[in-house]
Amino acid sequence: MVFGIVVWGGLTRLTESGLSIVEWKPITGAKLPTSDLEWDIEFEKYKQHPEYHKVHVGITLDDFKRIYFMEWFHRNIGRLFGIVFLGPAAYFVAKGKVSRRGAVKLGGLGVLLLGQGVMGWYMVASGLEEGMRERDDDVPRVSQYRLTSHLALAYVLYAGLALYGWNVLRTNRLVRGKLANPEHLRTLLQSRELTVFRRKTAASALLVGITCLSGAMVAGLDAGLLYNEFPMMGTGITPPLSELWHEFYARGNPSGMWRNFTENPTLVQLEHRVLAMTTFFVLSAMWWRGRGMQLPRGSRVALHAMYALATLQVALGVTTLINGVPIANASAHQANSVLLLASALRLYHTLRPLARI
Repeated sequence: MVFGIVVWGGLTRLTESGLSIVEWKPITGAKLPTSDLEWDIEFEKYKQHPEYHKVHVGITLDDFKRIYFMEWFHRNIGRLFGIVFLGPAAYFVAKGKVSRRGAVKLGGLGVLLLGQGVMGWYMVASGLEEGMRERDDDVPRVSQYRLTSHLALAYVLYAGLALYGWNVLRTNRLVRGKLANPEHLRTLLQSRELTVFRRKTAASALLVGITCLSGAMVAGLDAGLLYNEFPMMGTGITPPLSELWHEFYARGNPSGMWRNFTENPTLVQLEHRVLAMTTFFVLSAMWWRGRGMQLPRGSRVALHAMYALATLQVALGVTTLINGVPIANASAHQANSVLLLASALRLYHTLRPLARI
């Protein structure tokens, strides 16, 4: 479900639908308008905010209903996941079916989930500021900082759920005797060679996550609409330094030039390119090293999947860029990033020492 929520959230962003619901009502907001009067009320609320006057100028009610549904559905699958997760989690903890350590982990995931909802609205609110309507050169959109924070919480939640679930399944197989030759596996996983490889895998997974978040910065600034060629950026591998490091982003303060790293679309795109290719080469090196090692079967499958997904991710990124960021390509690029992170985490998990029961 989290995977689907992340992908749909990306589509909501790509279709410029995220600012269509201008209020945050965690309970009553779950209801979709049904009557003509209810739709007229929602449409009038939307007209009071900058996006209507600068992006969806003259949008019809039918068009508004389409973008409204995109955001409404995104919020409601989030609500549904909250019920699906928090309800059973509370039940199993109350019935003593979960260890104390497991209960703490579930509690942490629950806090992350609730925080994600709050961060989602905090992000949307940044795109509804009235000041954007008054400035002619300002395009209404959410803060790239809040967008990245929103995605970061989603990735952390996804990673936490995956690792917790895999750990439960592995322990269950061990207890029920479904794990073949556990002593041999335990000895293999404790070897120095695999211990070092596991640590490198953890670092690689972190690098994948950082690269994904740099992609969120690109999305937040619409930086993917610049320099739609690869590997060149204009007439060179990088744009001119004067474009990468511009005093405009310092906001009149010489000590604020650092904002180029996070607010200059050209530099942000270059950063993502560098991170993406670095990540690909690191994962390729991990695959090349791992294929010659004695790995458990599950680790080998995860290793090959990680390399395949990394290759696909580069291909999707390049085709998305050179084609001017079409919605289908961009959505596939984001969806595959989640799968790539999952494969790196899966490889790490299969290399973790086997507990003694």
